[in-house]
Formats: sequence, structure tokens, C-alpha cells
Amino acid sequence: MNINPIVLSIPIFFVLMGIELVVERISHQKLYRLPDAIANLSCGITSQLSGLFLRIFSIGAYQLLFEHFAFFTLERNWFYWLMLFLLADMAYYWAHRMSHEINLFWGGHVVHHQSEEYNLSVALRQSSLQVVWTFAFSLPLAFIGFQTLDFALMSALITLYQFWIHTETINKMGWFEYIFNTPSHHRVHHGRNPKYIDKNHAGTLIIWDKMFGTFQEEEERPTYGITKPINSWNPVWANISHYAGMSKEIRQIPKWSDRIRYLFKKPGWLPDYMGGYRAAPEVDKAAYKKYDTPAPVMLNLYVLFQYVLCLVGTGFFLFNSAAFSLGEKAIITTLICVTVVNCGVLFENRKWVVWAEWLRIILYPALLVVLTLYFNLPMWYHVIAISYFIISFTWFYSITKKHALLQPA
Repeated sequence: MNINPIVLSIPIFFVLMGIELVVERISHQKLYRLPDAIANLSCGITSQLSGLFLRIFSIGAYQLLFEHFAFFTLERNWFYWLMLFLLADMAYYWAHRMSHEINLFWGGHVVHHQSEEYNLSVALRQSSLQVVWTFAFSLPLAFIGFQTLDFALMSALITLYQFWIHTETINKMGWFEYIFNTPSHHRVHHGRNPKYIDKNHAGTLIIWDKMFGTFQEEEERPTYGITKPINSWNPVWANISHYAGMSKEIRQIPKWSDRIRYLFKKPGWLPDYMGGYRAAPEVDKAAYKKYDTPAPVMLNLYVLFQYVLCLVGTGFFLFNSAAFSLGEKAIITTLICVTVVNCGVLFENRKWVVWAEWLRIILYPALLVVLTLYFNLPMWYHVIAISYFIISFTWFYSITKKHALLQPA
């Protein structure tokens, strides 16, 4: 069983999102949009799946340093845990801050800021690549002598704390605001308004931003998202879009020295002879419109049906990931990624996704039948596969027949 506290907390996440949806209904606020929420959850899924492979690398590096290069042998008492919390939280602050201030690192964090909404599903919108750029910021704790599992647990708890602050349903919180990160502080962090950009990087304690000069009070509700909206519900594109843009821009820079600088300067930087730094523009609230892809009710329900099944399967896989070999993990990860990509892109009415979805509807049940025969599994697996195929095929055929935008070219 996977003992990652974040994976174990998945049921709690969905209960809290359900409560937020009830609040939305009672207060008549528009907090959620289905395509956005699914895109957020899909990025969370791809992040957890990539973590099955990348966290081994990051935790392995920490353990190597702890075993061979730790300066001290620390006694695990209350002071040990207090110092671990403070140092891990400060390390998070600097890793997070540098993820905003270094172009290369921003590509590994921008995913979390792409949503133009602000609700609890946004907390789950995480990058698949961020750990590659940020794990080194915590390595000094290994040299000090904090044990690997203790550090991993503390880091997970700091991450879990930040779930509840992704909401508009909680306003300012009095004295709590002076010490801790809160929904108000973190709304600022997600704003694309120029005065809010690169502010409030804290994980748990807002004191780091106040100490290091990056604190900004919430003065009015921000406009959420990034200055160059991604305009897609595709979780894979969400993870690579910034690097695709970087690749295009870096080829236009003639000097190799400036190309290297471009990687490590702030996002928006260009050499002076190419126009220099491009600051974030002011938000014109009158002209601003969120990315939107209206879809027929039948399609919304179909995607929701497929996505719920995907969530159940993914949850089972993550909770039991230790039971699978590396190759099996890679195959299952690919199958899940195809599903979440299709679910997102179906909202965009792109022609290729129709063929991709037909292929998935046919291949996935067929694969389950083959595995049932190969491993001599109970016959009700056949019933599940056949039922899934009939329901999905009939439902999707009805949608493509009725709505011309979804008919293959």
C-alpha cells in the first residue's frame, strides 16, 4: 500500500471539494467549471503518476547525502521536529520563489497557475516536472542530519496544508493572517495582476515572505491565471507548453551567451536588443474573458462518466502502486494519461480526439478481456469489459452523430 500522505488524503480532498460545491450552490457563486475542474484534476493525476518515477530520484539523492555526508547525528525530540518544520518550510519558500523567478524553473511550476478559477481543485493542479528543479533546495537538510523519512513526511504535510487555502469561500482570518499562509494570502499569489505577480510564496508560514520582501496584502480580488493563457484543457500540453514557447524564443536569440541567460533570467526576459524585459500587462477587466469551450450536455455527462471511472482506477493504482513492477507502472501510467488527455481535449472539439476516443473505447475493454484470460481472472471481469464497451460505444456514437463538431473530418 502507498503510504504517501498526499495519496492517503485523496478521499478527504474530494469530500472537501464536495462541501465547496454545496457552498457554491447555496451562495450562488460561480466557483467551478467542469472542463477547468477536470483539467485541474488531470494535472494532479499526471503529477502523481510522474512522481512514481521522479520521487525515487529526489528522495534517493537526499538519502545518499544523509547516509554519507550528514554533519550531525540528531536526537528526535520536540526541538528536532520544530527545526525540521521551520527549515523544510523555508526551503519550500525558496524553491517556490525561484520557480517564479527563473525561466527554466517556471516551466516546472507554471501548471499550478494556469487555471483561471480559484477553488480547491486548483490545489490539485500540480506539475509533473517541478520536482526536477526544486528537490535540490531541500538537500541542505540532509547535511544537517534530518532523517530521510522524517523529511519526506514533513514535506508532504507542508504540501497538504496548502490544499485548504485554495478557496474563495474563506475571507480574511484576523490574527492568523500575521503568521500563517491563508486563502487571502494565496489568492494574491495566484493573481495575474502586476502588483500580485511573484508575491506570497509561502508554504505554511507567511513570515518568510514578510522577512524576505515578497509579501503583498490582498487589496481586491485578483484576476487568476497566467499572463499568456494556455487556452487548453490538455494536461500533457499544460506541462510542456512553457517549454515549447521557450524553445521558439530561444531560437530567435542570436548570441549563445544570451541564450544561457534566457534560461535563468525571469520569465519574460529578452536581451535589450530584442526589446528587453516584458513586464506583465495590467488586466483590463472590461475586456477580459476566460477561456471557454461550451459543450453539449450529453458530452459533459459522457466525459464525467469516463472521468469518474478513471479516478476510481487511478486511485486504486496509486494506493497499490508498490505491488506493480516498473514496467507495469509505465504501461498503466500511459493508459491513464491517454484517458485524461482525451477527457480534456473532447471539450475542445478537436477532430483528432474523436479517433483517439474511438480507439480507446475499443482497446481498453479488449485489453481487460485479454488480461482476464491470461491471468485466469473471474468471469465478471468479462462482464465489466463488455458492459463498458457497449455503454461507451453507444453513448459516444450518439454524441458524434448528433453534434457535427465532434464528427471526424
